[in-house]
Amino acid sequence: MKFAKWIGGGIGWALGGPLGGLLGYFIGSAFDSDEPADNQPNHGTYGRQQPGGAGYSRTRTSRGDFMVSLVVLTAAVMKADGKVTQAELNYVKQFFVRQFGVETATDGIRMLRDVLKQQIPVYDVSRQIGQMLNYSSRLQLIDYLFGIVSTKGTVLPSELQLIETIANNMGVNGTDFNSIKSMFVKAEADSAYKILGISPSATDDEVRKAYRKMAVENHPDKVAYLGEDVQRAAKEKFQKINEAYEAIKKQRGFS
Repeated sequence: MKFAKWIGGGIGWALGGPLGGLLGYFIGSAFDSDEPADNQPNHGTYGRQQPGGAGYSRTRTSRGDFMVSLVVLTAAVMKADGKVTQAELNYVKQFFVRQFGVETATDGIRMLRDVLKQQIPVYDVSRQIGQMLNYSSRLQLIDYLFGIVSTKGTVLPSELQLIETIANNMGVNGTDFNSIKSMFVKAEADSAYKILGISPSATDDEVRKAYRKMAVENHPDKVAYLGEDVQRAAKEKFQKINEAYEAIKKQRGFS
């Protein structure tokens, strides 16, 4: 089991609260092959643990924290339509392989299969993630969720509604959520404006200001500490923002 390597330095706050309750059994078994039985983490401990006493103690988010959050939220979205198929698991595995490599994807799918068997308290999990991850990381998580559900070609209403609920509970504002949604759901003719979080009636100056705001919030350097794979995905999202801005500039004829 490569789990200790996969989490890259520890899962930190993810072991406490609702996330810990979901992952306690998996994490305990993950270390089973490497540690004597007397040193095994206790499943109940993870379910009861509350970092920082009554609340959560803020610590620097590790790559493992981000990955655990992604796996749990992926499981919630996959269950949104009431069923999980092997085809969906294959889609997610391929997505993970593209983004994180074969070894990480293998461990991620093992964890995903375990979480899929459990009842996921979406509200509580999303709240915990929102309290602990920085804003740029939360935006990247929403981008990942849309990327996963869109691999089937169509984003179902139940999936869209759940991702919006997750975003709200994580503290992602509506403008930023609609911006990411417009990168994947392009039914609207004004999708370029929605990506920048503005309406077609915005002035040229408002377009420029909106682009600068989005560029700052979604710059790949904001998630560089999560690793090259996550930063690479952030660059793709950043490129979509640039493309939307260029499309509007070309349409309006300003530089």
